[in-house]
Amino acid sequence: MRYLPLTEADRQSMLARIGAPSVDALFRDVPEQAYHDGDFDLPDFKGELEVERLLRGYADENLGANSVPCFLGAGAYHHHVPSSVDYLIQRGEFLTAYTPYQPEIAQGTLQYVFEFQTQVAMLTGMDVANAGMYDGATSCGEAVAMAMRITRRSKAVLSGWLHPHYREVVETNAHFLGTEIHSEPADPLNGTDLSALIDDQTACVVVQNPGIFGHVRDYSDLAAACHEKGALLVMIVTEAVSLGALKSPGEMGADIVAGEGQSFGVQLGYGGPYVGLFATRQKYVRNMPGRLCGETVDEDGRRGYVLTLSTREQHIRREKATSNICTASGLCALAFTIHVSLLGEAGLDRLAKLNHAAAVTLAEKLEALDGVELLNDTFFNEFTIKLSKPADTVVEKLAGKGILGGVPVSRMMPGAGLDNCLILAATETATAEDIDHLVSSLKEALA
Repeated sequence: MRYLPLTEADRQSMLARIGAPSVDALFRDVPEQAYHDGDFDLPDFKGELEVERLLRGYADENLGANSVPCFLGAGAYHHHVPSSVDYLIQRGEFLTAYTPYQPEIAQGTLQYVFEFQTQVAMLTGMDVANAGMYDGATSCGEAVAMAMRITRRSKAVLSGWLHPHYREVVETNAHFLGTEIHSEPADPLNGTDLSALIDDQTACVVVQNPGIFGHVRDYSDLAAACHEKGALLVMIVTEAVSLGALKSPGEMGADIVAGEGQSFGVQLGYGGPYVGLFATRQKYVRNMPGRLCGETVDEDGRRGYVLTLSTREQHIRREKATSNICTASGLCALAFTIHVSLLGEAGLDRLAKLNHAAAVTLAEKLEALDGVELLNDTFFNEFTIKLSKPADTVVEKLAGKGILGGVPVSRMMPGAGLDNCLILAATETATAEDIDHLVSSLKEALA
């Protein structure tokens, strides 16, 4: 295949079309301190062994979640992934260089997709789940689009406790779908009564549980309010382990559940790849994006798996396609399926309890410090504290002591007036020593 690079005229035409003044403007989300001007001090050439040592040395300058105490969360969580997961996903039966959904290629692939769908439906308490999507934010954007198709309405109400990155995906899609977005302001202390914002143009109300600040809520009353006005309740779950302890979205009356499955089987790694979860009610299945694998029998009565629904433009008329998503994170979905299978119901219950217990211990010890205010009345494994100093500078000091000490809210919501707020997550990987190390280090940082 020939490689045909863009001309300068091509670049300028594309930039003009999207309204960006320069290529650099496309990378405005990259922090200024991360930019590097000038040349890098790199050797001209080295042997392979020397290159490995050199790169390993560069990598060791980073604080990795597997090498230091990690209390990062806010949508991506550090969990223990059993080594058996990585071993099993590399078995030859799962290897394919082809689109993994083709039934003539891989019955085994279709079977694990079927198992993945079953697990997601059970965890979320919904009737049906699809074969997975890119990530949680993508699923959130597709959920809003699906609600608009079903209700034939154009307004989406977004909770202030929705992850800001998910919100940005919805807003980007809205630019092309004509969605009217009503976003509530982010307030770590109070959540708005969203039922008062539903009108006859509202397609859906989007909430997250636990919310971005860690609060846990029962949205059953909100679901009833949505249904009374003909709208749908979309519930987002960024921490899938919480589904092992909390009332499921289906039990609360959610119509669509979208979320992130990274917590099961997928390591933290430069922000991806992750696996999006998507589930809904049976009556809405034909409006669901992505693919759906079903179980059947052949003419001899033998069990088999088939691609049942696939509402992509390649399969149906383009104007009828529900989504142009063409590839799920198949390998991540396989890792998710294997990890959940290894846990089983009892293991998931125990894992959820370990997470909550670690977070409770951490919250109690932090709350006892001068200069720390706990902002949550409820939480699962994540909560928000308000510090007496800007959180970003405190986090830098903690990093200097070898601790990944949480995510400053200002990093995700600049200009929101929440510069002193810090989101911390404690999973089963947080030992008592890790927690004590964080508490003593934070005490020093605030002194």
